Amino acid sequence: MANHWGGVTVDCVDVERVAAFWSALLDRERGPSQPGWVYLGHRDDPRPRLVFQPVQEPKQGKARLHLDVVVDDIDQGIAQVVALGGRFTGERHDYDEGVVVVMADPEENEFCLAQYY
Repeated sequence: MANHWGGVTVDCVDVERVAAFWSALLDRERGPSQPGWVYLGHRDDPRPRLVFQPVQEPKQGKARLHLDVVVDDIDQGIAQVVALGGRFTGERHDYDEGVVVVMADPEENEFCLAQYY
């Protein structure tokens, strides 16, 4: 049996807003989607799709799974996220191989920006 990673699904109250944020941040176009849902990418893309699923309840607590987004410049990456409606959580980790900062999208889904040296 051949398994492969097909995508990541994000629960959202405002699917359009959160999908627009990630579309702009990752330069991913919308693909065919179910009514009320938004898919970034297509099922046969070489990169996994991001799927935004409508839910009634807002996020509660810390996410146990998150995306890592690699950027060329950490300060520019932070500025881009903020300009798109996300926020910097204030958490930063400096390592010998680079820096990682914890960000949040417009519905407080945490993710990391990483700049490697």
